[in-house]
Amino acid sequence: MFLGQYQHSIDSKGRLTIPARFRDMLEEGAFITQGFDRCLMVMTAQYFKQVYERINAMNLADPDARLLRRLIISNAYPIAADKAGRILLPQNLRDFLNISNNATVAGQGDYFEIWQPELWNEQMAQTQNPEANNERFKALDLSKQE
Repeated sequence: MFLGQYQHSIDSKGRLTIPARFRDMLEEGAFITQGFDRCLMVMTAQYFKQVYERINAMNLADPDARLLRRLIISNAYPIAADKAGRILLPQNLRDFLNISNNATVAGQGDYFEIWQPELWNEQMAQTQNPEANNERFKALDLSKQE
């Protein structure tokens, strides 16, 4: 699983060093694409295939399904880490993030996200409000399943 938060720099060629803990999970291939909350998502090839199959099974007559396809598929690129553990962030995705020299890499279990550090800090601030969290998460059943 991809877990934890890491701060890394982006070099002048648009390469981002991936945390060492994440590199082994990307050896079978990976994909990077635009995320939902002004971030990028990096998925293993296996997980990306599952996402692709679900999107591909959606009704093309549904405008929301077409928008989701455009968001995920048209912004997806295969990636591989080089010997130094860096991946190239495609220019259009760097432009989308408005990112140039620093990034936050945040594990999300089956995938990880790449954020502009200021926007990541805003996300983390939202998670620090106990009253809001009680409302947000009360519908989720996180009780132990037997």
